[in-house]
Amino acid sequence: MFRIAALLSCLALPVVAQERIPSHCIALAENAPAVEVLYKAGFGDALAEDAVRLSYVAHATFVLETAGGLTVATDYTGSFALGNLVPDVVTMNHAHETHWTSEPDARIPHVLEGWGPFGAGVEHYLDLGEMLVRNVSTDIRSFGGVEEKGNSIFVFEVAGLCIGHLGHLHQEPSPEQYAMLGRLDVVMAPVDGGYTLDLATMIRVLKRLRASIVIPMHWFGDGTLQAFLDGMEEEFAVERRGENSLEVSLRTLPSRPTVVVLRPGRLQ
Repeated sequence: MFRIAALLSCLALPVVAQERIPSHCIALAENAPAVEVLYKAGFGDALAEDAVRLSYVAHATFVLETAGGLTVATDYTGSFALGNLVPDVVTMNHAHETHWTSEPDARIPHVLEGWGPFGAGVEHYLDLGEMLVRNVSTDIRSFGGVEEKGNSIFVFEVAGLCIGHLGHLHQEPSPEQYAMLGRLDVVMAPVDGGYTLDLATMIRVLKRLRASIVIPMHWFGDGTLQAFLDGMEEEFAVERRGENSLEVSLRTLPSRPTVVVLRPGRLQ
């Protein structure tokens, strides 16, 4: 599915002792795991081998942490909100400057831009042992028209989970794009209702994806957020949290699809 060049780009990787727990992004698991609860989390705390910590930092930037010590920052801007953290991987989208930087920290081993030459898109398939990072290209609005494949939905396969970040999504995925995404357990979705997809279309996308956990991002004020929650609450439970992070694993996924509201905050 992915170009040989994309695979070759991943050969010069540091040795990672942790081995990836297989996910079910594309092939659905036959038996659902036992359901428990979501755990409260603190950045930098030890993690169970089958767990991932997600911290909502700002706007569309999340930090993913693994039990083996890998860190990923999404829609990375070089913001001070990451504190002193130098992630192992950063992903970026260029719809607006609040989703990328032209000068990422030179110490970051893997900088994944979500776009390629205009209209050509890009394909990433980064295997870090414990985590696989891949992308699905989608279109964005540009110069009064459309830049085909100018945005990337990044998918992180780790600890048996499939975690998706929709980036600056401007179009409803096609059937082919939905198939390439596969079954997402957790999805981070922009819910501003204007700069990205309109709210009705975004809600339709999320209901089709039907991830176990939806984390809203890219919202401007509580009114915008509440409009999104109102549109989701018929089919999804809603859990509001006072903190900016959570830990999740296959065994802690909620039995009913749930919108988990995190409050963005700088890493401590």
